[in-house]
Amino acid sequence: MTEPIVSTAWLHANFENPELILLEAVLKDNQSNLKSDFENYQIKGARLFDIKNTFSDNNNPLPNTLPSAEQFETEAKKLGINKNSTIVIYDKLGIYSSPRAWWLFKIMGHKNVFVLDGGFPAWIAEGYATEEIPTNQNYETGDFEAKFVPELVKTKEQIVENIATKEAVLIDARAENRFKGIGDEPRAGLRSGHIPGSINIPYTKLIRDGKFLSKAELIKTLPISEKPLLFTCGSGVTACIDFIAYELICKNPKSVYDGSWTEWGQLEHLPIEK
Repeated sequence: MTEPIVSTAWLHANFENPELILLEAVLKDNQSNLKSDFENYQIKGARLFDIKNTFSDNNNPLPNTLPSAEQFETEAKKLGINKNSTIVIYDKLGIYSSPRAWWLFKIMGHKNVFVLDGGFPAWIAEGYATEEIPTNQNYETGDFEAKFVPELVKTKEQIVENIATKEAVLIDARAENRFKGIGDEPRAGLRSGHIPGSINIPYTKLIRDGKFLSKAELIKTLPISEKPLLFTCGSGVTACIDFIAYELICKNPKSVYDGSWTEWGQLEHLPIEK
């Protein structure tokens, strides 16, 4: 498979594949204040992939930032993930945190990773197997190897350079009011507005009922360019939703500005537009 998403029907049909690892992407206290109705349940056999506490650089004051390859590899092994694992990632909100987890595996060099379109709500709607989340999850140590792919991430310095060169299209996945600098940012101490030259494609415009729009709808919705695509948002999470949406319809080089607005908005020397 080459596409980044799989359906609930595909997952159900491949559920007994011994190489399949099912991960629930956990992101507590998301900035969109979204809540799930299924907090104590999971897809049967799922393993918890804790973005904030385990698969982020907790020494970085910015939230949800990219961990080192060494940290990622160690924690992935603890989840029993192997080099040959087929990984399917879902989240409780349909499509929200799972694309970030997908991108993390991609940047660590693992190709066989997919997002469950519709997530846990779609799985429940089909009547497929669920269970209460176990209190202790321990697995046989895997042999996962992280092979960092630097092309998939950008720094603030590279974003500054792109403002001048315009070599890539910078896409902001935040809500329109935040992009336009209307009202305060959810995080205290941040300026309002957007990175100069960026365009606004709110991630909410790319999903419906917790699933990605069809390819035909995405082609109508998303502006297409020959240039590389850079994605930003509040803290690097919903940028990955836009990343996958574009991955479904075009093969342009793509990368995420990991610091996103949480970094850019607090640095007074960096330019902004409203």
